[in-house]
Amino acid sequence: MLSVTHPRPASPSEGSFGHTASFPRRRESPFIASQKWDSRLRGNDAVDELAMREEFDVNTPPIKGKAGWGRWLCALVFALLAAPAFAQALPYHADPSAREMSPTLTPVPAIRFLTTADFPPFNFRDASGELIGFNVDLARNICTEANVACTIQAWPWEQAASALSDSQGDALIAGLDMSAENGEKFDFSAVYLALPGRFVTRLGDVEAFDPDALAGKTVAVRTGSAHEAFMKRYLPDVALRGFATELEALAAVEDIAVDAFFGDGMRASFWLNDNLDCCGFAGEPYFRPAMFGEGLSIAVPAGSDSIRHAIDWALIKLKDNGTLDELYLRWFPVGFY
Repeated sequence: MLSVTHPRPASPSEGSFGHTASFPRRRESPFIASQKWDSRLRGNDAVDELAMREEFDVNTPPIKGKAGWGRWLCALVFALLAAPAFAQALPYHADPSAREMSPTLTPVPAIRFLTTADFPPFNFRDASGELIGFNVDLARNICTEANVACTIQAWPWEQAASALSDSQGDALIAGLDMSAENGEKFDFSAVYLALPGRFVTRLGDVEAFDPDALAGKTVAVRTGSAHEAFMKRYLPDVALRGFATELEALAAVEDIAVDAFFGDGMRASFWLNDNLDCCGFAGEPYFRPAMFGEGLSIAVPAGSDSIRHAIDWALIKLKDNGTLDELYLRWFPVGFY
């Protein structure tokens, strides 16, 4: 059983913290949660979260909670039954020469991971209150591969980066933006998940899809997004129809109001989880870090080279031995690569 402990009461600057049982656990779809996560990376107001933080030993195997996120499990079962159509390995994000890295010579006795509990399927609570998700499993496997003891704490998003700065933890695995501002305070591990742009069409159009044949057709995009800018720059002859949200843009594909959608592949995969009988990814993924973002990595306090090196070394080993692919396939039944 995972050992869950409650750290010391927060200081006034940290806010008030209650007890586990006193907070209702709000359920949200992965797509809605990802939109909130995306907005906070852009500096918008932080979302409402559980005003508490929990800690457990990530070296202890997790307890699987009861059904509470049924649609996600249904999508996973459907995707497994539909294999190999949905099965796909992660691209190798690291520099190929990094495979020759050696473990850090500086001992790392333990890593205290910080995360949040508001972003399924990366880090969230199941029906029993257990902190689970791709990031949680990744942290656990990093510790196993690096042979170090680890714990993980769930913090409210607006306090997570400050907690890392204040030495409340050694590494933050919660999708912190690799911005110039954050780069002044933190160093970042290698990217473990890139965020490609993807086209989505109705199922009948997937096989014959050709981005070079989109002239005269209409593609839905989120107005003001980097993906809209990409389309205008690289496919200027394609007619675009802007929508306020990606949900509206994707719904337009389902309603046959447009011919295709182009946008963030990860968030589109969340929508496809609930619309597997309608639509699918078409064409190849587009990786443009300068436009779509560098991807997901792990933040450590600036100068924490031994911890960052241990994490990078573990990520390389987890990719090479297949563990990273297995985690990706487990948590993303509709892969976005």
